[in-house]
Amino acid sequence: MNAHEIRRRFLRFFEQRGHTIVPSSSLVPAHDPTLLFTNAGMVQFKDVFTGRDQRPYSRAVSVQRCLRAGGKHNDLDNVGFTPRHQTFFEMLGNFSFGDYFKEDAIRWAWEFLTEELKIPKERLVVSIYNGEGEAAPYDQEAFDLWLKYVPRERIYAFNAKENFWQMGDTGPCGPCSEIHIFHGDEAPPDAAREGDFGPAFEDDRYTELWNLVFMQYEKREDGSMVKLARPSIDTGAGLERLAAVMAGVDNNYETDLLEPLVELAKREAKVQELQNAPYRVIADHARATAFLIADGVFPDRTGREYVLRRIMRRAIRYGSEWLAIDEPFFDKICAAVVKEFGEVYPELRERAATIEQLVRMEEESFRRTLDRGVKLFQHYAGKLPEGKRAFPPEQAATLKDTYGIPPDLTGIMCREHGLTLDEEAVEAELLRRQAGRGGEKLGAGEAQADIYLELASELRGRTAFVGYTRTQLGSATVIKLLRDGAPVNQLAAGAEGELVLNDTPFYGESGGQIGDTGALAGGGARVQVLDTVKPTGDVHVHRVKVTEGQLRVGQSLHAYVDVGRRDAIRRNHSATHLLHHALREVLGPHVVQKGSLVAPDRLRFDFSHAKPLTLEERREIERRVNAAVLANVESETREMSLSDAKQAGAIGLFGEKYGDEVRVVKIGADSVELCGGTHVRRSGDIGLFTIISEGGIAQGVRRIEAVTGMGALEHIQHNAGVLGDLAAQLHEADADALVDRVEKLQAELKQKAREIGELQRKLATGGSAASDEPVEVEGVKLLAKIVSVANPKALREAADTLRDRLRSGVVILGAKSGGKAVLLVAATKDLKSKVHAGKLVKELVGHIDGRGGGRPDMAQAGGSNPGGLPAAIAAAEAALRQQLTK
Repeated sequence: MNAHEIRRRFLRFFEQRGHTIVPSSSLVPAHDPTLLFTNAGMVQFKDVFTGRDQRPYSRAVSVQRCLRAGGKHNDLDNVGFTPRHQTFFEMLGNFSFGDYFKEDAIRWAWEFLTEELKIPKERLVVSIYNGEGEAAPYDQEAFDLWLKYVPRERIYAFNAKENFWQMGDTGPCGPCSEIHIFHGDEAPPDAAREGDFGPAFEDDRYTELWNLVFMQYEKREDGSMVKLARPSIDTGAGLERLAAVMAGVDNNYETDLLEPLVELAKREAKVQELQNAPYRVIADHARATAFLIADGVFPDRTGREYVLRRIMRRAIRYGSEWLAIDEPFFDKICAAVVKEFGEVYPELRERAATIEQLVRMEEESFRRTLDRGVKLFQHYAGKLPEGKRAFPPEQAATLKDTYGIPPDLTGIMCREHGLTLDEEAVEAELLRRQAGRGGEKLGAGEAQADIYLELASELRGRTAFVGYTRTQLGSATVIKLLRDGAPVNQLAAGAEGELVLNDTPFYGESGGQIGDTGALAGGGARVQVLDTVKPTGDVHVHRVKVTEGQLRVGQSLHAYVDVGRRDAIRRNHSATHLLHHALREVLGPHVVQKGSLVAPDRLRFDFSHAKPLTLEERREIERRVNAAVLANVESETREMSLSDAKQAGAIGLFGEKYGDEVRVVKIGADSVELCGGTHVRRSGDIGLFTIISEGGIAQGVRRIEAVTGMGALEHIQHNAGVLGDLAAQLHEADADALVDRVEKLQAELKQKAREIGELQRKLATGGSAASDEPVEVEGVKLLAKIVSVANPKALREAADTLRDRLRSGVVILGAKSGGKAVLLVAATKDLKSKVHAGKLVKELVGHIDGRGGGRPDMAQAGGSNPGGLPAAIAAAEAALRQQLTK
């Protein structure tokens, strides 16, 4: 039985027992900033367990894609070196939300393993909670239930570390029961023996197959336990481990989930490595990479994106250094992942082109710096004092900053050279540098305010958005008022707060479209709607200011959306759809939306693409969008199931989680997208579309800003005005002649700059002033002076001329350039053993508040304080003397 069959049978088994099959959620947890990645099947049901979310089912079954790399749950360093560690894995799980409890959970788990998969019963042992480590009693109920299936001598009782689960320091929790398989013919009856026996004691004769969590308590802040009124079940079984058992192997990498990728890595290798670790690392990391990119995570410098980059570069380095693969290969392994898993996870196939392009681009980028980074590591390692085995964290941080080598890769190289590396110290140094640059820290954002979650739960089913068809409402009732995040019954004139209406025409910010503004009036009150947001769920929260009268809960109001602003937003939102379609037509199917902003005055569209748009591409995209606008095609919206929408060719936001029912917006025959926003009735309503800027915002991600309608006209008129003014100033009647005229002017300026530079060099090297006469310092000639040379090239040429004139000596020049200070030190080659220009300039640079360095014979420094140049030149003699007399 292969792994795909196990997956299919698991879902069918529990579906036959009243469970709803719930598709795997994204590897990026929705609305949970406490997690970097989805690391268990229960993550997508977290709010269901806590009561914040309600589902139309009380039993669920899923096969969840999971990742454990980075953060608290991190298996990255073990991958490839143990039989059962992966960063990416699939977790089979069945869940009960206040429905069945221990008896059914235990019975069904046993039946699936022993009857459906036919695993020999005599090889299975179980563990229960022994009542130690938490304020919860011994799990007698689980023990008694297991006795129906397992002899007591194979029922182990362990403490809370092994057999108690909790969601956090407080909240839902409970004992758990684990099912383990013994790697032998029959499990020994060790549970009744005293001593450290069994699966909790790192005994590699056992492998955990399934964990059953019995969520029956709520833990208070004082550590006490209160029984839940509706206890629940959360279970998890690793597909890879079950596949290994069914295949009769003791290594997950020999299953049909991973072995094809391992074999492909072996075929790509230029040398055959006796250890299996490099092949396994590449196979595992290819799965993690393909699935993460499919879920909208692109390699970059922070957060989830940085973890992905570490995973990718770790695999690439193993291929390059261990297997001598000297050309890009990792995209081929990732393509095999798409082929192998695309049927079960269709998002892989949908995003195959994006995965291929991003992986290839990342590998090419890393390979350009890897060789230099490895050489620098070897240089650093070779400079360590004899007997010192600790690699400096500061130098490891430099390898990351300069050459993109993640600290864990440096750690691997250290171990290969018999060195140690404090990776925590490296991360601390990187964070310090990042803070100095004003960068963001690694990690996730702030937690969502509980008040909005409570609001969504309380008002579920009591509010409705009617703004797709209406921009005014004759009667809307205030059902909730908030001020400073707390519920209130009224708001007085002049007060600002938030309100929820039973029905609202105001669109709440979501999907990149900003919220509506407008007015409310009724019962003597006038209210300005400053913004509308959807902080969680479908509840529209209106941020308001009372301008007249008093606002009360229960009050009936007239609602008026700012129609002119809404229409401008419609134009820009529909234009993003046409832009998305044009980008895919012109650039290719790898283009996917990575984000957007739809405002009344402009639109912003982020998309996956490896390089800047050419002028021809940009013009063609604009032409296609405007052709669709001129066609004046009808805009159509329909509600349908997600599967029907995908069959209709609808595309959505990369990494976005959609419900079972979705809204599909179709503009003409070709643009079909999943979208909850507001749109024009016909494409001609957009009026005109023009791109105002295009640039990169992250590796593999580009951003277009554009305007429509009157905004586009204003932009074109402004540009025409600038061209007209420029033509008038240059005395050109025809704007078309401006390019030739500007090119001629630029050529003239370059010639003048060369002439000025030559004159400055002659001024700096000629004359008979006292400052042009060298002084002698410890037998070495020194010429130090301030010169009027703003051009860096001319300054270097002046230094070369003066150095040659000295024949033997040191030249130190100071100059002002663009409001900054420049110091240049040049030494003749015969002084190489006595004078180091790079060290000399570092002694002087403090006077100009800068930094610098260089070679023994030539060095340069720049600073922000040109007023310090006289002091720097005055200090030159003492600095040189100090270096000569050391």
